[in-house]
Amino acid sequence: MPHTAVTTTTTTRTSTGVEGCCNIAYARSFQGLLKIGQVVVLLIAFLCVHFEGRYYHSSFRYFEVVTAWFLVVFSIFFFMHFFQLQSKITCINWALTEFLHYVVGGILILIASIVVSVLSHGVSSPLVTGSVFGFMATFLIAISIWTSYKVTCGSQPTGATV
Repeated sequence: MPHTAVTTTTTTRTSTGVEGCCNIAYARSFQGLLKIGQVVVLLIAFLCVHFEGRYYHSSFRYFEVVTAWFLVVFSIFFFMHFFQLQSKITCINWALTEFLHYVVGGILILIASIVVSVLSHGVSSPLVTGSVFGFMATFLIAISIWTSYKVTCGSQPTGATV
């Protein structure tokens, strides 16, 4: 009697909310909303100080440069995750790159916000508002540092059991 073997293959497909080239689920996630919040707060801080033209001080220009630079950088990081470009450019450790940008950005924006708040004491309300939004951006960046530190430098599970 001949024996026949029957093989069946089952394919399971799960939907993660990722359609095509855009990761819409990332824009709705905690990290995505945090990056959007950082960009909006940095934009408001930049505009408050930039359009206050009555007072010129080099520290105000420093604040503008720092907020504009990290506004662009955090926007780039958001769009990289949104369009899933970090998976296409694998020669760069994106988690570590973001972590280092957050650390440097947090320190520089904190320093710039302190300087603007000290120099704007009793001078102009848009400068005070810009420094307050700079402090808010620093707080949001600190949250990003904390969450990306857990991903980048946190304890990694090992396969060894003792």
